[in-house]
Amino acid sequence: RYEQREDFAVVTQPFFRNALLPLDSTGKPDLSFFAADCFHFSVRGYAEMAMALWNNMLEPVGEKQTYNNFTHDRSKLRCPNPEKPFLSTRRNSGFGNSDLNLEKTESSVPYWAVIVTAVAGVLLGSL
Repeated sequence: RYEQREDFAVVTQPFFRNALLPLDSTGKPDLSFFAADCFHFSVRGYAEMAMALWNNMLEPVGEKQTYNNFTHDRSKLRCPNPEKPFLSTRRNSGFGNSDLNLEKTESSVPYWAVIVTAVAGVLLGSL
């Protein structure tokens, strides 16, 4: 949708895709990364996610890290590359002239089929 825009981009940041539960020294889940409800992150957990997100935004598309190692190590925070001091997008990562067909295509489902299906669903649901 935004592929042809030069002033805007949407980029998936996959730093959490293959993340593992952080463990403590005894091999049990490290609860210091989680809030009291054991579901949401604590300040420490959010700091880890923020570092991973920042690093992902600086990595070129196609080379982004897909995991977070939960080390609470500030030295893993990356700085922008002086040669490329910007956030990475498909276009500036070398995918700007990809062979994707970005032309607007017609929907394979006619608009009237959606309307008929919706009306039929309401009728069946009310019976």
